Amino acid sequence: MAIEPHKHCPICGTPIPLNELVCSPDCQKVWDQRLKQTRRSRITLFVVIIIFLIIWAVMTFMK
Repeated sequence: MAIEPHKHCPICGTPIPLNELVCSPDCQKVWDQRLKQTRRSRITLFVVIIIFLIIWAVMTFMK
């Protein structure tokens, strides 16, 4: 008794074929929201780091 190759939906854990990303349109919506939030978090972090670097540079060179 062999199990066919598969993977599991990252949202709900349902077994899905290897060529699928998620199992349903509902899980696709959740997946898209997570990706959007991750991108937003990375951009926010990048902007904060740039602001701190600019402030550090101004404070260092304005002595």
